[in-house]
Amino acid sequence: DRDYKVAITDMGNYEHTASSEHSDDEDLLDSHQEKLDIDLEEQKNEKPKRPSSSLMMWIAINVFATIGIVGTSDWNMKTWMLTGGVQVFTNKRIFSDPSLRGAQLSFACFHFFVTFATLHIVSSSRFGYFERRKATVKEILPLGAAMCFNVVLPNLSLAFSSVMFYQTSRILLTPITAILNYTFYGKTIARQAAYTLIPVCLGVGIVSYYDVKPGASTQSTSFLGVVFAMTGVVASSVYTVWIGYFHKKLQLTSHQLLHNQSLCGAVMLLYFIPFIDAFPVWSEVPVSRWILILFSGLCASAINLSQFVIIDGAGPVASTVVGHSKTLSIVALGWITSGRGANDRSLFGVVIAVGGIVLYSVATTLFK
Repeated sequence: DRDYKVAITDMGNYEHTASSEHSDDEDLLDSHQEKLDIDLEEQKNEKPKRPSSSLMMWIAINVFATIGIVGTSDWNMKTWMLTGGVQVFTNKRIFSDPSLRGAQLSFACFHFFVTFATLHIVSSSRFGYFERRKATVKEILPLGAAMCFNVVLPNLSLAFSSVMFYQTSRILLTPITAILNYTFYGKTIARQAAYTLIPVCLGVGIVSYYDVKPGASTQSTSFLGVVFAMTGVVASSVYTVWIGYFHKKLQLTSHQLLHNQSLCGAVMLLYFIPFIDAFPVWSEVPVSRWILILFSGLCASAINLSQFVIIDGAGPVASTVVGHSKTLSIVALGWITSGRGANDRSLFGVVIAVGGIVLYSVATTLFK
């Protein structure tokens, strides 16, 4: 009987303890639920974050630097000073000088060194923008070579073609990159996105035909310019695909990768410059051209720095929108400065190509 009473007492204590623990659990769950309800209510009432002023500043720098480095103008130094330098110094104007057109490798090498120096400064202990990490020459050499072709071939295209054709042909980067990713890495895109690439290719083809058509009153693109444009697009597509591959292979951030490959590419070009480049008589190069070259290098650094800030701060979708705005701006400026009329048939191709690439961005967002 005594053992039975003890067992009954223990059972009662256990039930009381279990009941108490259960009550505590219910209180804890209720507390969590109340906190969750409050968080959900705060999220509903929370206003969407607006882009910071610093991010907007970097977006503006990226857009104006890209237009400045590609766009065209025949305005003189006095006009540039009066207009604040927004629509002037460009690679196109540099390459319009026959004495500088043959120094393509030197020009690219200068850009690489300026980019490396900029990244080296911002990664120093004083600024600490990113942490430096070194890759071996053997590891980074293929990407450095691809970077050289990615810059030199498009520059040659710009030297022998109109700004409008140059920028429109660059839209082909998207379909060719998609093809290379599928061929070598088995990466696919949504069927709806693939369909939008058809008008992209069609639009570029129309622009190419009417911009090179013999006898055209506004012809400003040679057959050589088309060849350089197409090979440049292929080289840039390979470079784009390899960037993703080397990111994973070397475990480097975008800044770290660019810091390594820019120096590698510059040193590689130094070897080939004496055999390929045709140097001008330096004493005969006017001061205005030297200012153009310096400005172009500053634009290159601004583009390289700002594009990573935009992706980190606004996301890939917003950065794509920024890219489209630059394309439209450069094509429009190229059209205005070329003296073309609204009835020019190549305008039809531009609209188709740009419209196709915008639809591609929408499709990749909706059909992931």
